[in-house]
Amino acid sequence: MKGFQPPPRYGGAMISQEPLPITRTITVTEGISVKDLAEKLDVRGKDLIATLLMKGVFVTVNQSLDGELVKDVARQFGADAKVISVEEQLENEVIEGFLEDTTGMVEMTRSPVVTVMGHVDHGKTSLLDAIRSTDVAAGEAGGITQHIGAYKVKITKPDSPAFGREIVFLDTPGHEAFTRMRARGAKITDIVVVVVAADDGVMPQTLEAIDHAKAANVPIIVAVNKIDKPEANPDRVKQQLADRGLQPEAWGGTTVFVDVSAKKRTNLDLLEEMICLVADLANLKATPDRAAVGTVIEAKLDRGRGTVASILVQNGTLRTGDSCVVGNTFGKIRAMFNDRGLPITEAGPSTPVEILGLEGMPDAGDTFLVMADRDKAKGIARYRKMKERESQLAKSSRVSLEGLAEQIKHAGMKDLNIIVKGDVQGSVEVIAEDLQRMSTEKVRVRVLHSGVGAITESDVLLASASNAVIIGFNVRPDRKSQEVAERENVEIRLHSIIYELRDEITKAMYGLLEPVFKENYAGKAEVINVFKITKVGQIAGCRVTDGVITRTAQVRV
Repeated sequence: MKGFQPPPRYGGAMISQEPLPITRTITVTEGISVKDLAEKLDVRGKDLIATLLMKGVFVTVNQSLDGELVKDVARQFGADAKVISVEEQLENEVIEGFLEDTTGMVEMTRSPVVTVMGHVDHGKTSLLDAIRSTDVAAGEAGGITQHIGAYKVKITKPDSPAFGREIVFLDTPGHEAFTRMRARGAKITDIVVVVVAADDGVMPQTLEAIDHAKAANVPIIVAVNKIDKPEANPDRVKQQLADRGLQPEAWGGTTVFVDVSAKKRTNLDLLEEMICLVADLANLKATPDRAAVGTVIEAKLDRGRGTVASILVQNGTLRTGDSCVVGNTFGKIRAMFNDRGLPITEAGPSTPVEILGLEGMPDAGDTFLVMADRDKAKGIARYRKMKERESQLAKSSRVSLEGLAEQIKHAGMKDLNIIVKGDVQGSVEVIAEDLQRMSTEKVRVRVLHSGVGAITESDVLLASASNAVIIGFNVRPDRKSQEVAERENVEIRLHSIIYELRDEITKAMYGLLEPVFKENYAGKAEVINVFKITKVGQIAGCRVTDGVITRTAQVRV
């Protein structure tokens, strides 16, 4: 058409390249899509895409945006953006929900979550078995707890003041798993029960457990176990712990001490009552009507069922069919089982359950959130996965002069490459970290890959390519992987006890060290004359001036 001037698409009257003055503040969630951001900014989606295009960013309406980019583009439209995590957003929504409508949302007292800690073989699992009337300890390799177990116990003694109440017990393999959950920001424990054997007394691991409980700011109850033994001395334990700042109530302190015997089932009711008493002082509350929030305790890969995650529901009620986001994975609850393995359809606050239906493997300590929209959960999980991958890449590719100097310094160092596969996520993490800490000045232990599930063909091929040893913890290679390993000369070591595995790696590290040649001084001789003899060569006539020279001795001139 003659004289028609088309409107400018970019940079003209429609979209100004100059940022508008900041007049408002908006709050957005991590990984927000272009469409949702346009709604928050009250602009058309195509205008937002055009602005991003001018910044050199090509996006579609459903694409997730990075936090810094969101802040930058929001300023263009006169808004100051505050990016918060999904957990914070849900918490805000719940608070807003309370303010708008408090009817129907009832706050109730929830059951306490108790972590049992203490030195190896002091009877932690036996004590739990006695309380639960089961026999888990008998099935453990070497009498050592290898995985985190979560159990719910109901007090059934009719004359007990705590009759009908429930307690959730967590049995952890040492304090490492407990600390790792804390490091991920998971606050799941209300009370720590430190088990000390009356015949053995306070041991190094006992003190470490107490230190970790104090660092987490959690009340401590001491269970003095094995009081039925003739050599038991509970007063000695009390004295040792009083010196460490845990003063018994009987001696005018504040720490609850209970003398128990898992074998004879002595004072177990008293221990349960004391746990309930300490829990009452803490005033533990939860709202069953809200969307479920919890923490992953353990995760494993089951051949028939896929990813199986043990989670502790901390607030709200979890139901089958709920969509959820767990760390950087997501899913829909297909089935739920309680701690006895029975199928259930819903789980209230302070309930440990096993869930099926997650798309990937979560880490122990990850936060579990129920979301109304499955697509939103999928988008958040995908965004988190991307951010994690970016941070890992940035970590591995960062090179500095100091790093270069470090590489030169370690040039003569031997590497022991290891691939770790285990049956549950918690064990794999503990083993991988434990092995890496064993590195010395001469031998460095490198965990190339760690994962959950059986030893696969790809693990064997990775080990073959990088000259690594595969360690299977409570898992075995399938027939094909075993054949490939034999063909490629890859060593696979299978273990079920952490301590034995540690000893074997130590021996392997000694084997990598170079032999040390030591010179032992035997004597000294002075060459007086040299005779040349055909076919024999030169013969030195010597006088021994010091020590003794034998026929087979080696000589340095």
